[in-house]
Amino acid sequence: MQDLKARTKNFTLDCLALCTKIPKSREFDSIVRQLIRSSSSVGENYRAANRAKSDRDFINKLKIVEEEADESMFWLEILLEINLNNIENIKTLNNKSDELVAITVASIKTARKRL
Repeated sequence: MQDLKARTKNFTLDCLALCTKIPKSREFDSIVRQLIRSSSSVGENYRAANRAKSDRDFINKLKIVEEEADESMFWLEILLEINLNNIENIKTLNNKSDELVAITVASIKTARKRL
């Protein structure tokens, strides 16, 4: 649990660091705002899931984590398509978001078995 808490926080911090390197333009600004919002939501909702009042509440909060990690992956894929800079960094973050989605889905399945 502590490892995933740190991973989700570091994912947010890494996305924020990437966003400081993206060129400032109307087109990129929209993508950057969306990526910041979705990546920060991953960590905050994972923390909320750990304070869930029931297994159903835990699952609901993890579903938000799954959706936000997947949305982050979408924005990172868009950046890969249109940005010629920071490609390796973006690919690394894309892999991290994919891993977070997979871990979250596995956790949801395990929690559903407890119901």
